[in-house]
Order: sequence, then C-alpha cells, then structure tokens
Amino acid sequence: MKQKLTLGFSPCPNDTFIFDAIVNGRIDLGDFELEVVLADVEELNRMAIAGKLDITKISYNAFAHVHYMYQLLNAGSALGNNCGPLLISKKSLSTDELKAATIAIPGKNTTANFLMSFAYPNASNKKEFLFSEIESAVLNDEVEAGVIIHENRFTYQEKGLVKIADLGEFWEQQTGFPIPLGGIAIHRRLKPTVRKQFDSLLRQSVQFAFDNPEASKEYVKCHSQEMDEHVMRSHINLYVNQFSLNLGEKGKAAIEKMYEVGKGFGMPRVEDSVFVPNT
Repeated sequence: MKQKLTLGFSPCPNDTFIFDAIVNGRIDLGDFELEVVLADVEELNRMAIAGKLDITKISYNAFAHVHYMYQLLNAGSALGNNCGPLLISKKSLSTDELKAATIAIPGKNTTANFLMSFAYPNASNKKEFLFSEIESAVLNDEVEAGVIIHENRFTYQEKGLVKIADLGEFWEQQTGFPIPLGGIAIHRRLKPTVRKQFDSLLRQSVQFAFDNPEASKEYVKCHSQEMDEHVMRSHINLYVNQFSLNLGEKGKAAIEKMYEVGKGFGMPRVEDSVFVPNT
C-alpha cells in the first residue's frame, strides 16, 4: 500500500529545480504517494508551525519554533556563501536612520528577518509583505527600506534601488559560517524509517537535477515569478549546491551556530536530534 504524504515547497526556481524529479516521476518514488502544496515560504512556515504538512520547505528561523514536531532532512537545503538577503532602499540610509525607518520584511518567521535583526538589532519597525511585493513597497514609499530574497536580489538595481547591506555577508563576517537560509523538515509523526527513506529520495532528486539540468527547465519556468532565463539560472546556481545534496558537518554546524546566536534574539532553544540520521 502506498504511503500518502503532503509535501510543501515554494514555486521559486531553487525548490522547483530540486523537487522536479520527484514531482514529475523522473525517479522511482517507491511506496510514496505525494500531495504537493506550492506556497510562499512564509506561508509554508505558518503551515509548519500549525503542524499541517508531513514534509515542507521551511526557513531555519521558523524551524526553531517547530523542532519538537519536525526533524531536518540532510538533503534539500538552501545554505551557502554569498547568497543571503539584501537590505535595499531608494537611497543610502545610515544606521541611525534605519532605527526610525519602516522596513519591509518577507515574513517574521523567515531567516531573512532573523539576519536583519542580527545585523541591525535596533531597527525594529518592520512590516510584513509577500517577498515579491517588497521592491514595489519601497518604490511606492510604503516603507523606507526592504529586505529582499529570491529572484529580487537580481532585479532591484534595474528598478533604481540601492543596496544598503548584504545581510548574509554580515553573518559570514561575524560568525565565519555559511548562511543557513532554509531546509526541508519532515514531521516526527512519521516513522524514523520513512524519514530516512524520504531523505534518500530527495538526495536522488537533487542529484538527478544536477546531472540533468535541462530536464527541469519547463517545470521551473512555469512556476517562476521572474521568467528571464538568465535570472532563473542565476537563482538556481546561487541557492542549489553541495549543501543541497547533503548538509554534512559544515552545514549542520552553521545551522547550530544560528540557533546558538538566535537565543539572544528571542529564538527558542533548539534541542539535539534535530537532523534525520544520515543514510
């Protein structure tokens, strides 16, 4: 009998790229039957906090709030160097100006919001927007600055916006660790054997995507906010890497460092055994 599981991920190119082989039957799913939920990462974060999905993309910031319900898979992560969120505006703003400024964020549970707090702890006047609406909010003077993620980091300059800070770069400089953005969480209500099996399946899907980069092209394109092929490819190259195949000790150490630092910013204490054992 097939095991039915709900699987949530975002329509962003990095997620559709790594899940393409699973969703479109390019690899053998074995006994799994999947119901796919496509949603913005902050919506997925909220669904995870409610425990709704069996398997889901999740911001590492949000995972701190659900670690007792979910474990992290070793495959599927968005983690690396020079790939963090950017703080942008219509003009350069000083640290003092940012204290008083209204700043758009792509959701309170996002890692982008955590990295903003880490770099600018006194800039607390934040307003939540869908990530794809933040550039417009800045341009239309709804906010003075915004934290952008995903494709927008490739397009903001074309719209006349300027970078105030690279929040990921600040994290790397201060901690010496890669930037842990988001990963794939699997619910603890599933048997440990099922968690390990899906981890292995996802690793196969990522490897298939690396080995056959053209195979996912149409699936990625039909869900991408930004249809420019160069932007889509740049997005994938930025967020999908060897950490997406396997976090390894270095990736896990970066995530653990974030949770250690996060305690000083009100993040819940994250206990041991948050990772599915490697297969």
